[in-house]
Amino acid sequence: MILTPVIPRSPWERMRWGTSDAWVVTKRVLMQRVRQPGLLISGLTFPIVSVLLFGYVFGSAMSVPGGGDYREFLMPGMFAQSMMFGIGITMTGMLADTERGITNRFRSMPMARSGVVLGRSAADMLNSLLDLVVLVLCGLAVGWTWHGSFGAMLGALGLLMLLRFAVIWLGIFLGLLLPSLESASGIWGLLFPVTMIANTFVAPEMMPGWLGTIAEWNPLSATVGAARELFGNPGFGGDSWASQNSILLAVLWPVVLIAIFVPLSVRRYRKLGR
Repeated sequence: MILTPVIPRSPWERMRWGTSDAWVVTKRVLMQRVRQPGLLISGLTFPIVSVLLFGYVFGSAMSVPGGGDYREFLMPGMFAQSMMFGIGITMTGMLADTERGITNRFRSMPMARSGVVLGRSAADMLNSLLDLVVLVLCGLAVGWTWHGSFGAMLGALGLLMLLRFAVIWLGIFLGLLLPSLESASGIWGLLFPVTMIANTFVAPEMMPGWLGTIAEWNPLSATVGAARELFGNPGFGGDSWASQNSILLAVLWPVVLIAIFVPLSVRRYRKLGR
């Protein structure tokens, strides 16, 4: 005899049901990373190599507006770039589950519809926290440090994780929207100009006028600028409104992305296979 669980009806029961299912999915994604250390190593290799490459090879030729050490200017940009590249990591994970039939298996089970996407977002947040910790240690090893208060430092890390949480939902939506892993290569290609046309490696005022304006209003630039300000690192601020209000924009941009892509992701998951 097949027993079918009773679907909760009250809001409290449905929330508890969704949370429980999300935790099951979270543990599954985390176990995948533990059992595939190659994914962990490859995910950390690129940012660490970038730190060494830009910090030591190109760093001597870079100048920071207002003066200061380029490696201290660089590290907040590297932290934020790593969070932004999480779009591709989340997207690829969702597409892999879809191609293997795991997503359809979840949909055929008596699970909360929000559980799968919430579980994926929670697991990716935990993985990103580990990535950020490793990058911070790498930064400390090459001479970066923060000069503000401990609370300001925690605020900067919080804004970086807020950006990661926002782009997780963009990655989930793209992973549910694209037809195959091969089609995801174009998105990976777009991530490089998006993260480069920002204040990640070079101050926007050193770019051509039109390109500098685009860089200043890039959501990534807001988080980088806010992190530099809270860390007390050189290179924050500027003449434009966006540069002078980077902390405000570092909150508003992710909130807008979350408000758009959370409902879109849940709705897209519910419509799969229809």
